[in-house]
Amino acid sequence: MAQKTALIVYAHQSPGSFNAAVRDVAKQELAAQGYRVLVSDLYAAKFRANSTQDDVTGDLKNPELFQYGEETMHAWMEGRLSDDIVAEQRKVEEAELIIFQFPLYWFSVPAIMKGWMDRVLTQGFAFSLEKMYDNGVFKDKKAMLSFTTGATQTMFQPDGINGDINVALWPLQNGTLHFCGFQVLAPQIFWSPAHCPKPVRTMMLDGWRARVKGLLAEKPLTFARCELFDLSFQGGFQLWPKVREERESQPYGITTGHHLGKPLPPDNQMKAQPVDEGSTRPDGQN
Repeated sequence: MAQKTALIVYAHQSPGSFNAAVRDVAKQELAAQGYRVLVSDLYAAKFRANSTQDDVTGDLKNPELFQYGEETMHAWMEGRLSDDIVAEQRKVEEAELIIFQFPLYWFSVPAIMKGWMDRVLTQGFAFSLEKMYDNGVFKDKKAMLSFTTGATQTMFQPDGINGDINVALWPLQNGTLHFCGFQVLAPQIFWSPAHCPKPVRTMMLDGWRARVKGLLAEKPLTFARCELFDLSFQGGFQLWPKVREERESQPYGITTGHHLGKPLPPDNQMKAQPVDEGSTRPDGQN
């Protein structure tokens, strides 16, 4: 049996950080399970965050109007992407599991990690109009966010000053990871470790270690299936009228993003929803 591979895309400036300790726990536990663990240390590698014409070698398709998405798609098809992008794409291809490890910056990933997503997940390689969401390129791979916050957990609750963390996670987990087809595992959130005493940080790492032991057996988060939508320009890529009618009697929206003007399904971006084995639910949450 071929050895499985995991990739940790890591973004922190300091080797003595709590994020580094979290990374190391994941490396150790995954290796103990027989995984080959790759790490993309973005700051150490001085990974370039900005998406520019330098990402393409050779002649441009349209030199008068540089369109990054179009040019990098053609460059990927023709083997003309820059070496640093190609190296990262090879890691993605090899990995069954990708963990993004970072401190939360402005409700999102650090710029250097956003640059990794912008540059590595090129059109064609990671997605297309025909291959997106649950029909996506990486539908057989799993991915997850693991991050630290400066704020406490209460500050990220629906009645907390920062608002519902589920809303903050939706663009990353649905708009990036699920869009590319990944099965998205529930995020691992380390709430405000900088303001916690050392015993609490140790408990956090122990909890992460225990989770990694069973990580690959976890069910992914739930998202609205593509079949619920009219995937045509004529239909506007919107929910089929029948699906919308069926949802009228439901207390919650389908997902955090597809809320349909209803209350958000609780912790939709935080926890995998329990589903009876073999059941198929019309709300798209199976």
